[in-house]
Amino acid sequence: MSNNLENTTVCVMGLGYVGLPTAGILAGKGYRVLGVDTARGVVRKINAGATHIHEPGLSEIIRDRVAAGRLSAHEKPRPAHVFIIAVPTPINPDKSPDISYVENAVRMIAPHLRPGNLVIIESTCPVGTTERAAHILHTLRPDLPIPQYTKETTDRPAGCVSLCYCPERVLPGNVFTEFVNNNRLAGGMDPQSADLAKRFYRTVVRGKIFTTDCRTAEMAKLAENTYRDVNIAYANELALLARGHGVDAHELIALANQHPRVNIHNPGAGVGGHCIPVDPWFLIHGEKNTAQLIKAARVRNDSMPAIAAKLITSACRGLSAPCIALLGLAYKADTDDLRESPAIKAAQLLAANSEFTILAVEPYIKKRPAALAGLINVQLARSIPAAIKKAHVVAVLTPHAQFLDINPALLESKHAVIDMTGILNKPPRAD
Repeated sequence: MSNNLENTTVCVMGLGYVGLPTAGILAGKGYRVLGVDTARGVVRKINAGATHIHEPGLSEIIRDRVAAGRLSAHEKPRPAHVFIIAVPTPINPDKSPDISYVENAVRMIAPHLRPGNLVIIESTCPVGTTERAAHILHTLRPDLPIPQYTKETTDRPAGCVSLCYCPERVLPGNVFTEFVNNNRLAGGMDPQSADLAKRFYRTVVRGKIFTTDCRTAEMAKLAENTYRDVNIAYANELALLARGHGVDAHELIALANQHPRVNIHNPGAGVGGHCIPVDPWFLIHGEKNTAQLIKAARVRNDSMPAIAAKLITSACRGLSAPCIALLGLAYKADTDDLRESPAIKAAQLLAANSEFTILAVEPYIKKRPAALAGLINVQLARSIPAAIKKAHVVAVLTPHAQFLDINPALLESKHAVIDMTGILNKPPRAD
């Protein structure tokens, strides 16, 4: 890998919520970046200087990097010095991990590898995936030295390909700040791989970079998101208990968090996104009898969309042809990310009742999500005030900042207002 960034080519496999911002950041630092995505429409859009996902500042960055000739998109990889794999790792119906996208990406880059290349996997993966990638590369490219998994410093052949697991640690909606400032992990197949990946990331990352072995890095990434999932499950269960006692859950949590050693998460309609609903299953795969707490937390969070739909349905009792305004479809505030969205699941459950008219309000999307296609009683509403005025029942499922501007007078005449997020709550008062 050249010390001159302009002479270093980076190939980013996967141009989604992680890969595309990563490509933009690296191109901005002077690297020549080749983005790869199998979706032809995505490739065409990026090469035209446009984006297919919403992330603050992303469209301007991609436009400028493409115009400057530092970033181009392709359907197949090409030779590079560094290869970054940032493809999806979904979950199978039986809750087992699907690493086929990672495996396919590894197979795609194999013919283009050259001695001394650095291969980085950023996708969230079950433990052992980096070793699996090494096995694939060794099988396809027996002419290239591939590092063996080891924690010890050993002699390695000249021209050895470096292989490292460096999990992404970014939050949609704040990717550019977090990519640069968050601490990172570099988990190498061998220590030399970890050191090379650390030197690479040091050119763009201000946070600390910790080196370790690939298995520890893989498990650390899963542990991070599982920690959040378990704590969100506690918050959701606490909210259900509070409702049973006639207590406002969001006020309760805000007050409990005044304790200096308590930090309860926010409850909601469930947990969405690519990571948190998936990673705990990756972590406990093959060990479900051991991981009782983690499994129970997953079950609780998965139950929340149905509970939200039940609460909304109960609020509609006694109404003739009720109209429901669902505020928010994205899984996370202030993004257009619908992946594993609990709000989408709640909308689907409500749509099963043909008596309901559902006005879905999602400020960050322009067309009906595929998951709601064909549901004739679900409409995508463009105006927040208009949807609220028309609705009998209003339910907040995603805490978008726009909902903070809702005039309280609009809600006063509603038959019921169900805020699963707490965004409409006023903070507790203190003298």
